[in-house]
Amino acid sequence: MAFSGAVLDVDGTVVRGNDPIPGAPAGYRRIREAGIETLFVSNNPTKAPSAYVDRLGAAGYDVDADRVFTAGTVTTRYLSEHHADDELLCIGDPGLFDQFDDAGLSTTDDVAAADALVASIDRDFDYDDLCTAMWTLERGVPFIGTDPDVVIPAPKRDVPGSGAVINAIAGVAERDPDVVLGKPSDPAIEMVRERLPHPPEECLVVGDRLNTDIALGERAGMTTVLVKSGVTDTDRLAAAGVTPDHVLDDLGDIDHVLG
Repeated sequence: MAFSGAVLDVDGTVVRGNDPIPGAPAGYRRIREAGIETLFVSNNPTKAPSAYVDRLGAAGYDVDADRVFTAGTVTTRYLSEHHADDELLCIGDPGLFDQFDDAGLSTTDDVAAADALVASIDRDFDYDDLCTAMWTLERGVPFIGTDPDVVIPAPKRDVPGSGAVINAIAGVAERDPDVVLGKPSDPAIEMVRERLPHPPEECLVVGDRLNTDIALGERAGMTTVLVKSGVTDTDRLAAAGVTPDHVLDDLGDIDHVLG
């Protein structure tokens, strides 16, 4: 099978923290040498695509900003399309607020003024934030999550992600989010198709997470490649009962897929 496009996850697939995963830079070069157009898609909502140019470049991956988008990109676009004139109460890291500001979206910390609640990873999340979120949702406003990642790969150990914050809020509010963006949501798939305009059967999705990367590939009709260099190891894969098209130790083994 000749492939034309590849969607590559970031954390746990090509880097852990700021360090390249052993073998992954060589695998990335092999993909590029095969003439395959690449697109990096991260469920980290805290940084704009331009930040990934420097981060990935320092780790050995040559990439332009237009070949990267994140859960922050997807969320910002969704809000611009559906909540452009709303006051948004956001539980999230400062980097997410910066993206909203750049897009002209309005945020508030006033529960009574909020037209929607946006929940995301927030490294300063505390009891007061949980109260604020609960009181906001009691008013019946839309509940929007940036991405479903409960844990994310970090340099030393996995750490809680956006999904942990979203689930905590959902639990106390006794309601599920109206929409959770990032991978594998429909808005994320739409953005992939816009930036990789190739037939789905000619595209790969490579990532370390079953419920986001592999799920996106399955929903989009693309070939799925799980790498065991992130959050999914052999035991978790067996317990999940999910069967990706290919399973590799890391991206360095991509020749087993490309032939």
